Amino acid sequence: MEWLLPEQLSLLASTLLILAAAATSAITASIGVGGGILLLAIMAIVMPPAAVIPVHGMVQLGSNLNRVIMTLHHVDWRLLAAFAPGAVIGAWLASLFLVQLPTSTLQLTIAGFIIFLCWGPKIPPMGLGRAGTFVAASITTFISMFAGATGPLVAAFVKQQHEGDRFRTVANFAACMSLQHLPKAAVFGAAGFVFKDWLGLMLLMILSGALGTWAGLHLLRRISNRHFTIIFNWLLTLLAIQLIWQALG
Repeated sequence: MEWLLPEQLSLLASTLLILAAAATSAITASIGVGGGILLLAIMAIVMPPAAVIPVHGMVQLGSNLNRVIMTLHHVDWRLLAAFAPGAVIGAWLASLFLVQLPTSTLQLTIAGFIIFLCWGPKIPPMGLGRAGTFVAASITTFISMFAGATGPLVAAFVKQQHEGDRFRTVANFAACMSLQHLPKAAVFGAAGFVFKDWLGLMLLMILSGALGTWAGLHLLRRISNRHFTIIFNWLLTLLAIQLIWQALG
C-alpha cells in the first residue's frame, strides 16, 4: 500500500479520510451543503497543515465533478459562463499574494455574507446577472485560496439563483465549486506543492466520494423542495455561526 497511500499518514488515518469522503459527499448531495467543510475539518485533524487545503481542493474538485455528471441536465450553463472567468481572475489575484491573510477576518466576512444571503432581502436581478456572478466568483475564489471554506458562501449565492428547485441548486453549486477548485491545482503546483505524493489517496477519496454522491442524490429525490430550502438555509446558518465561533475563539 506504500505506493498508493502517502507515507506521512498511517493506514488508519488514510482509511478514515476515504470513508469520510464518501460520507461527506452523501451529505452535500442530499442536503446541498456542509460536506466540504466537514471533510476539511477532518483532514485538518489527521493531515500535515501544508497539505490540507491543496489536497482538499483536489478531492472536492473530483467530488463536485461527480455531482455535476450525475445532475447534468439541471446545470445552468449561462451561470457557469459568467462564473468561470471570475474564478480564474480570483485564483490569479490570490497567487500574487505572498502573505497569509488574517483568517479570523475572512471567517467573519464569509459568515456575514452567508447570513445575509439566507435571511436578508433577495438580491436584485442585476446582482444575480452575469456581472454579479462574475464578481461573486472572483471574490469567493480569491478567499478560498486562504481560508478554504467558501463553499457555504457560494451555496448561498447559488440558492438565490435557483431558489425553490433543490436539484438545480445542488447541480449548479457543484458546477460552480468545480470551477473554483480547478485553478487551485495550478496555483498550488506553482507554489511548490507536490501533488504526486498524495495522488493515490486523492483518487481513492474521489472514488469513494462518487459512491457517496450516488447515495445522497437518491435521498434528495425523497425530499420536497420546501423541506430542502428550510434545511439548506438553517444548515448554512449553522455553518456561519461555526465560522464566527472560530473567528472569535
